[in-house]
Amino acid sequence: MTVIIGVHNSNPSLYYLSRLDFAQQELAAVGESAVFHSYVNGVRTGELLTQGVIDFGGTGSTPPVTAQAAGHDIVYTAVSAPRPDHGALLVREDSPVRTVADLKGGIVHLAIGSWQTHLIAKALDDAGLSYASDITPVRGGENSEKLLRSGEITAWVAQGAQLAAALRTGGVRVVVRTGDVISDRSVSFTRRDLAERRPEVIDALTRALQRADDWAKENPREAAEIAAEHQGGTADDWETALRALPWRIEAVTDEFLAEQQQGADIFHRTGFIERPVTVAHAVARKAA
Repeated sequence: MTVIIGVHNSNPSLYYLSRLDFAQQELAAVGESAVFHSYVNGVRTGELLTQGVIDFGGTGSTPPVTAQAAGHDIVYTAVSAPRPDHGALLVREDSPVRTVADLKGGIVHLAIGSWQTHLIAKALDDAGLSYASDITPVRGGENSEKLLRSGEITAWVAQGAQLAAALRTGGVRVVVRTGDVISDRSVSFTRRDLAERRPEVIDALTRALQRADDWAKENPREAAEIAAEHQGGTADDWETALRALPWRIEAVTDEFLAEQQQGADIFHRTGFIERPVTVAHAVARKAA
């Protein structure tokens, strides 16, 4: 079979894997080949898996939960090590917001449906507030930093090179960093039929991802230049962001599943997902 690997800019491991030959090499060892399917919105990963557009994908922590809530039968295959400095909730330096509780009534720009929703929803929940009623969440964009600096929004969740650039420029302040609230792991997942029928394919893909991570860790400047050319920003800011990532693939553990379940429960309680999700169901069944 030809394994179709989904790739989008928000998943660094898959982003670099698509630019290297490791997937082809590892899949050839199990008699298969790889092609990459590029798409923009990682939130669609569960839908694309179910439709057969892709066979394997990766996102942050939120899209697998919303995929389960939408009825997609996904299976977690691997996760990254925690990424405590991947992102942060920023406010203007002169903002009266000092804690998450001070966000009440404010406008927060974030990538809705991404790991950033998990971050904000849990941070608010920990502060006794609700994502559904205590802030106005707005999908962020290219103008989010400008709107923050002009005082038109209360806060902005920034990540990667954008976060590095904002902190380098100054005039903003970190209220919480990702690691203060969630582990923020990058998550790989697939359809149940592939995970249970062809576990050797999943193992090969996981090895390929680790090889891509090893390459990025060993070649941060080259990786930064690739990202800057393709995604914008400066190579220096990208290098700062990439050096903050762990570049290590880990197994799906009970600890990870518990954190995902906590997020899923918050999402359901606040109405972000319409039905409850049992995260443990997104694990491959062992062969009899």
